[in-house]
Amino acid sequence: MSITSDEVNFLVYRYLQESGFQHSAFVFGLESHISQSNINGALVPPAALISIIQKGLQYVEAEISINEDGMMFEGRFSESLSLIDAVMPDVVLAKQQQLREKMAALKLKKEQEKQLNAEEKLQQNNGDNPATNVLSVNNSLPPSSLPLTVCTSPSNSTALMTTTVVTAATSTTNMKQQEPQTNGDHTIHATNASSGIVQQPDGNEPMEVDSSQNDIKLSFNNSTVLRGHDSEVFICAWNPTQDLLASGSGDSTARIWNLKEDAVTSTSTPSTIPQQLVLRHCIKDGNQEVPSNKDVTSLDWNCDGTLLATGSYDGYARLWGTNGHLENILGQHKGPIFALKWNKKGNYILSAGVDKTTIIWDATTGVAKQQFPFHSAPALDVDWQNNTCFASCSTDMSIHVCKLGHDRPIKTFDGHSNEVNAIKWDPSGSLLASCSDDMTLKVWSMKHDTFVHDLCAHNKEIYTIKWSPAGPGSNNPNHNLMLASASFDSTVRLWELEKGACLHTLTKHHEPVYSVAFSPDGRLLASGSFDKCVHIWSTHTGQLVHSYEGTGGIFEVCWNAAGNKVGASASDGTVCVLDLRK
Repeated sequence: MSITSDEVNFLVYRYLQESGFQHSAFVFGLESHISQSNINGALVPPAALISIIQKGLQYVEAEISINEDGMMFEGRFSESLSLIDAVMPDVVLAKQQQLREKMAALKLKKEQEKQLNAEEKLQQNNGDNPATNVLSVNNSLPPSSLPLTVCTSPSNSTALMTTTVVTAATSTTNMKQQEPQTNGDHTIHATNASSGIVQQPDGNEPMEVDSSQNDIKLSFNNSTVLRGHDSEVFICAWNPTQDLLASGSGDSTARIWNLKEDAVTSTSTPSTIPQQLVLRHCIKDGNQEVPSNKDVTSLDWNCDGTLLATGSYDGYARLWGTNGHLENILGQHKGPIFALKWNKKGNYILSAGVDKTTIIWDATTGVAKQQFPFHSAPALDVDWQNNTCFASCSTDMSIHVCKLGHDRPIKTFDGHSNEVNAIKWDPSGSLLASCSDDMTLKVWSMKHDTFVHDLCAHNKEIYTIKWSPAGPGSNNPNHNLMLASASFDSTVRLWELEKGACLHTLTKHHEPVYSVAFSPDGRLLASGSFDKCVHIWSTHTGQLVHSYEGTGGIFEVCWNAAGNKVGASASDGTVCVLDLRK
């Protein structure tokens, strides 16, 4: 067996990425020279480090279960071994001693039972009443050791468990099983699925039952699983004018999936779609182009859906046509690109990088119009306020509002006490929301120097935020504006901004929530979590209306322009499309 530091470092690096610690993963990758190792990351399955640790724990448990003569104990300790316990020799020895004492007690109990049985047999040979002997034996045993008879009612196939108690009138040689009580003709009655009501057979009032789980769970017919990526799929985005879904992955490719109905052949199944374009992110190596082996971290369609911009850990942004043709390469960042956005007009692209800068690019020429070196640490996210003005946030805990042609920020917001993960302007461009590892969500206005709302309710890091498409500047001007926040505390919260109050707390997820997205009409909210679930909620009531469980942790969710499909990208390399029309 051989273990190299490169192999250990790579598994730790992948664990950090899969756990959402993208910035920690980047710094660790630099210091451990991950890029210089010859490990093919595409061949390493997700959760590889956790898998090998679990196997190590199983080995330690097996080691504890071996007695002094090398034989396995006839059982194992009931408590599961924690990872910290497994690396502490004193704890392992204590567990082993605990198991030995338990087995010794069981062995003594068996010997006592054996002796008791021998005495019973001796009494039978002396002509004693066997029924009395049986009674005395069973009275010495705890209730849990009484023999159990499991019966199945043919009328409802429901397992009924009955306890056969041995009494003085019961013979051990002719012990008769008690007949389980059955429900006769009243075993099962029809349920009205739409109303969730069961009609009682005796004319009593109808009884309500919870049929919500069956109603909200999306079926196989509602979902299409797109396979092709060889690594985690970090991001996905719908084309605004066509039924095309783009995805970006750790396999150094982006893909454009054609989900138009006429593109799906008659031989297609719900788990495969034949048409996909593979956008390979390559770099120059001498006179050759070779795969960059770097993650595609961000992607965004322009307003008319003709061009897709992608950002990569190789430090380059790229522009692609809907036919998969590489139109341009934008190279001025010195290190990974974390965020990439088109402006509404479609003439500029904005990017944020680990090199602490943000850049506005000319989309036609691919030339950097202006680079903004104002952050003191990696820039994590950017968002346009209008066609020439934008905001950026960073691990330096600050937010800068910058404008093309200005050599200093026109506004700086300070108030977070930890790195700021995401920022978003509301549809009118008057309010800016930010979320942070300090577990707070803040709302800022260009008219004030400090935040106008400081929303504190989450108890872990807030990963992302989204505004509802409502109010001035949106397609739903008469709807009330809301803000959604997704946190590592496994919850999603919906906020109203007039009073800064939490309207709904959505609690069905069981792992960190990485993404939220409002439907185009603002009536529904999709959320994606590392518990492999995509949940779709009513923004009015906060109720769960649809639910889907995939095969990998969900990194991103997005709606198509029509509002009838949800795309989701996952840690196991799959992309899922949920069709809400079916």
